[in-house]
Amino acid sequence: MSASSSPDTSDFRLYRRLLGYVFPYRPVFLLAVLAMIVVAITSPALASLMEPMFDGAFIQKDPQTMAMVPLLLVGIFFVRAVSTFASTAALHVVANKVIRDLRRVMFQQLMRLPLPYFDQHTAGSLMSRFTYDVTQLKDASTYALTVLLRDALTVVGLLAWMFYLNWQLSLAVLLAAPLIVGIMALIRKRLRRMSRAVQDTMGDIHHALDESIQATREMRLYSAYDQASESFVGAADKNRRYNIKFGIAAAASSPAVQLVAAIALAAIVYLGARQAAAGNITTGEFISFFTAMALLLTPLKHLATVNEHLQRGLAAAETVFGLIDQAPEPDSGDKELGRARGAIEFDHVSFSYTGERGNALDGISLTIEPGESVALVGASGSGKSTLVSLLPRFYDVNDGRILIDGHNIRDITLESLRDNIAMVRQDVVLLNDTVRNNIAYGALKPTADREAVKAAAEAAQAMGFIDSLPQGLDTEIGSRGTSLSGGQRQRLAIARALLKDAPILILDEATSALDSESEQQFQRAMEAVMKGRTCIIIAHRLSTVQQVDRLIVLDHGRIVESGSHAELMQQGGAYARLHSLQFTSIE
Repeated sequence: MSASSSPDTSDFRLYRRLLGYVFPYRPVFLLAVLAMIVVAITSPALASLMEPMFDGAFIQKDPQTMAMVPLLLVGIFFVRAVSTFASTAALHVVANKVIRDLRRVMFQQLMRLPLPYFDQHTAGSLMSRFTYDVTQLKDASTYALTVLLRDALTVVGLLAWMFYLNWQLSLAVLLAAPLIVGIMALIRKRLRRMSRAVQDTMGDIHHALDESIQATREMRLYSAYDQASESFVGAADKNRRYNIKFGIAAAASSPAVQLVAAIALAAIVYLGARQAAAGNITTGEFISFFTAMALLLTPLKHLATVNEHLQRGLAAAETVFGLIDQAPEPDSGDKELGRARGAIEFDHVSFSYTGERGNALDGISLTIEPGESVALVGASGSGKSTLVSLLPRFYDVNDGRILIDGHNIRDITLESLRDNIAMVRQDVVLLNDTVRNNIAYGALKPTADREAVKAAAEAAQAMGFIDSLPQGLDTEIGSRGTSLSGGQRQRLAIARALLKDAPILILDEATSALDSESEQQFQRAMEAVMKGRTCIIIAHRLSTVQQVDRLIVLDHGRIVESGSHAELMQQGGAYARLHSLQFTSIE
């Protein structure tokens, strides 16, 4: 959408794009359109029936007309009822399929977006697009479309009949049209602004709710009920205010249109009475004309209120298509790596997060040999997690390059690159599924056999607690694995990484939630697991990494020391100070 586009042309493009999702269901959609055309025809047919009913049945007292008119009335309303049902049901089917398709496209796009996008958008705002914004498109693609087609056709049909009966009176009716259009244009802008504000505040509500659910333990521990309630109620109150403003603007449109129409109606009654007195129009013709004009009020009211639904839908379309149009994670590589040997090189790598001053990493140069185990240590904020996040290209370097087996990772396809890397992070993510499916999670091992899963769990020292669960590997662990302890969740994540059997293994505080006994068991298991793999370990607890091949000490995004535990302790530098501080505090 260009900045120079007028609201009307941009709205048209948005709606045309939305209708593009209707196109796959055109047979059902065309059925709905045909049914709406039939509904539209019944209104002028009903008005036209007034002329013979009054002139023939009441004035001339024609027996045949008196018998036929009631039958025709029943027939018209029967056809109208069947056609209305067919159009409404067909559009309901199409609209729900369109919403499903949009959600699928949105989700597929969301999964391809780069991590910086998630850093800049709250989970609540993204959830709101799936749960609230996209549902607003349902009204735009069903109710609004029904009104625009059915009621517009009804208006055209009734006007055509009115012109056929008396063109002079019909022209008088049309004089009200510009005023009605002007009222609707003024209200349209207000509705769009308020609709955008409603959507934004819905995102704030989702965000406040998500935070409160995630922090429910902390909220209870720190008695933060009032704080959480204030955040949620504040967001809900903003949403209420904008919804009220939207509702007031929407409520004003229909009465304004009806008032203008009523004034026109009064004028027509006066002019019609004058023509009837002059003998230029019969009673039946005037009643037929008046009926047609009265029947115009309902479709005009619908056309006035459709603006409310249309503006909600178009505002939602802006955010929905805004998500769909986001540039996906760059995957310009064309090289398939196969199974890597595991040689890694960081060549003068610098990186800074979007919107932050200074570099998180500044000129990092580091070579890791295949099968070597390297530990990254340093104070919080020194760049350890940032460095390992660059390896699978969760973020792209600003300067320098990263190589695996001599290949620039930017030249390797993302799938091939990430197939060679397994990672266990401190904040473990588990699914509301069985233990087995959580270990076998992912495209590489979706159908891993039970023995392979069990072997990975044993290597991660997890089978001890798994066997104690009610159904063992087939036990459902609940949302986010809340039925498990922190150490148990972490061991499942370790098992998942081991099952992947990638040549490069990253452990980001992977043992932080393990007790001392489990940690010792895990360390023994890792001695065997590390063989033949390149391992990068991040640890604050220096006792867990003293046996690695090499320790890399980071400080403010730079490498300040490198060597074995003994070498670095002998140097008495940054690592020795960290070690002294940590073990002094333990004592």
